[in-house]
Amino acid sequence: MGSVRGRAALLAAMVACAAPLFGAAAVQAAPRAAEPVPEQQPADVVFVEVTPSTVEPGYLVGIRASCRDNSVPAIVASDAFGKIQVQPQRGLLTASPMVNERTRPGNYRVKLECPSGETASTMLQVVKQGQHTRPPSHFPSRGPATGFGGTAGPGLGGLLVPVGLALTVVGAGLGVAASRRNSGAARP
Repeated sequence: MGSVRGRAALLAAMVACAAPLFGAAAVQAAPRAAEPVPEQQPADVVFVEVTPSTVEPGYLVGIRASCRDNSVPAIVASDAFGKIQVQPQRGLLTASPMVNERTRPGNYRVKLECPSGETASTMLQVVKQGQHTRPPSHFPSRGPATGFGGTAGPGLGGLLVPVGLALTVVGAGLGVAASRRNSGAARP
């Protein structure tokens, strides 16, 4: 009976390792400790944030906002990038507009207009090229550097999933072989 439990545990481990590759939920063999909950803003807070807060013309900025109801889009407006719609994403409203190429250096108001009438605002500073305090590599030009997106550049990123899948399959095969060897040795 010990080998049946061992095989069940091995199968549960294989499924847990392979599940992220296929987008499936992992099978839980035993109860786990509670996972930390992502930071969420209270539903009644209305705000708008711009990242980075200092940027050159022609660069993207990240907008993160919240209305009382974040399940519907809202509007964010600024003379730096015009009027855009922020979309619901993970409990907040987000967008990534590009500061217009012809925007002159200065401070620009960024105003959130919620569908229910609430508003919030913040400031965005636009500077001349070469005047920001950090090197240009810190300011994304094709989108926020969040992983395998357009800013990943050339490299081995396209091989990560196939190599990970191959390693998972090899590991599962080795686990099954070890399990069979151990169950064969236990028999008289």
